[in-house]
Order: sequence, then C-alpha cells, then structure tokens
Amino acid sequence: MKRLFLVTLLFCLGAFSTFAQKGTKERIKVHSKALEGNLIGDPADRDVTIYLPPSYATNPDKRFPVLYMLHGFTDTDSQWFGWEKHWINLQDVIEQSLAEGLSKEMIVVMPNAYNRFKGSMYASSVTIGDWETFVTQELVSYIDANYRSIPTKESRGLAGHSMGGYGTLRLGMKYPDVYSAIYALSPCCMDGEASTNPELMKKLETLTPDQLQETSFFEIAALATSAAFAPNPKNPPLYLDLPAKDGAPRQDVINKIIANRTLNFVDQYILNLKKLKAIAIDAGLQDRGISEATKSLHEVFESYQIKHFYESYEGDHLNRIAERIHTKALPFFSENLKF
Repeated sequence: MKRLFLVTLLFCLGAFSTFAQKGTKERIKVHSKALEGNLIGDPADRDVTIYLPPSYATNPDKRFPVLYMLHGFTDTDSQWFGWEKHWINLQDVIEQSLAEGLSKEMIVVMPNAYNRFKGSMYASSVTIGDWETFVTQELVSYIDANYRSIPTKESRGLAGHSMGGYGTLRLGMKYPDVYSAIYALSPCCMDGEASTNPELMKKLETLTPDQLQETSFFEIAALATSAAFAPNPKNPPLYLDLPAKDGAPRQDVINKIIANRTLNFVDQYILNLKKLKAIAIDAGLQDRGISEATKSLHEVFESYQIKHFYESYEGDHLNRIAERIHTKALPFFSENLKF
C-alpha cells in the first residue's frame, strides 16, 4: 500500500512538473521598412511567432534571453509553431526540453520568411527586400521594445534549420555585435555550382509571378536563389537573372550565386566569427551534400582555430531535427546565453 502511494505520488509530481512547463505563444505582425518597396511585391508587414516561457506570465519582473529561430525553405513560422500541422512543433519541443531539465527558460522568436519565391534565403536584394536588416535590426529592436528581453548581445542567440541554418551562418558571421551564440542545423546552400540545366532554364524564363505557387521544389529553389543573389530591376516580371539564357550559361550570374555559398565567403568573416562566444553546426550523415559541406565548414573552423561544436549523426534532413533542438540546440543556448 505504501509503495503504491509512493508510485502514485511520483506520477502526480511528474505530471504536475510537465504541466507547469507550459508557456504561451502568439503570432503578431511586425512592419519592416527594410522590406518596403521590394520589386516582387511581398508585404512589408511580416508574421512573427513568439514563444513566451512559463514564468513570463507568473513573474512579471523577470527578463529573459531571446533565441531567434529561422525556418527552412518552403516552411513558415506557422508550420513550425504548430499553428498548422507539420513535421515539427517547436513549442512542444521547447517544453519537452524544459520539462526534462535540459534547458532554461527563454523567449523564442521566429519570423515568417516565406515569400513569393517560398523562401528569402535571409538575404538582401532589391527584388525580395532587405531581409538581413529586418531580421538582425528591426525585429530585434521590436522584441526588445515590446517584450521583457535582456537587450544585449550576450543574451541573444540565433539558430536555424536548412535555409535557416544557412541564414544563421550568414547573419551570425555578419552581425557578431547582435548575437553571441549561433547554432546551424543541417545548413543548406554552403557549396556547389548554379544549375544551368537547359530544360529547367527554358521553363523558368517563361514563368510569371502568378505561376510561382505551382512550380516544383527545384524550380522555385532556382528562382529563389537568383532573386536573392542575382536581382535585376530591369528584368520584369520576376526581376532576376538566371544562370543561363537561351541555352547558354551566364558566367556573370553564376559568379554572383556561387559567391554567396557559405564556404566561398567564410574566410572573409573569420575575425567576426571569433567575436562570437559560441558556435555549433551539425548535420545527419544521410543528408546528402549537406553532411559533407558541414564537415568542410568544421574543417575551416579548425584551420583557423575557431572554437566550435560540430557533430555528424545518423539521420537525414528532417527525421531527427526536433530531437536535435530538444537535446542539443536548446541546452547549447542555455549554457552559452546570459540569463
């Protein structure tokens, strides 16, 4: 009888602990002057999901560090935060990590970077707008002005998956005075050439903005890449240059695209990377191309003696991302951000 009572008590305490870890989320609009006037006509009022940890409501005097999370290509903040069914629910991941004592309470912010091309690459061009300024300056200023954040770089982290991992590395390298710690999960777009496949290019040359939603993944990815890195204000209706035209490669456009591959520009930002307190990168072994590129970046960091965490694990591009955030990324920021 006594043993049964103890088992019941432990179960109730566990259930209470899990329940006590529930926070809240809200989806708001943040206006961006940096995105105004983009040539493709995407709205400058951007959706942003904000997760507020459990004690945000119960302890009104407490301030929190902020983790800025960047989603991947074709994804949205709505999908990642469970406003609609998706392969991940970040709120559940955060609260599981909290309940297990693996991480500390922090505000988590995710902007919606889904645009007419299904992804901004977190870059800046006249075609898509100045996403770098929106994410690193305007959004950060808005959060610090409207939420109980700790408004210093020591209490700001940046993380992302796939396109978001690429954005994490790109923005982390360029803005070490905004963030102190970065974690790139399965970062895409770090190496490789620009596709000049004649059939693909021929189809893309004829597309209009109204047809973009019906394109295949590889078609829209090629367009998004050109929109971010090879904009052309004199080439309507999509205002971009493709890496081939009329069946012939265009080396000037190819050069613009490959110049924005992480492994091609990382050497320019070594001094900035050394200003960061903590850096982490990982990728699944079965994530073809990305796994190898991530290892190459790890080797670059080693050659420059940049302290960082790197891990290659059994997994593909999606199947263990929730687990990695739960057991690796959130504990990483709990250790390296200032609370």
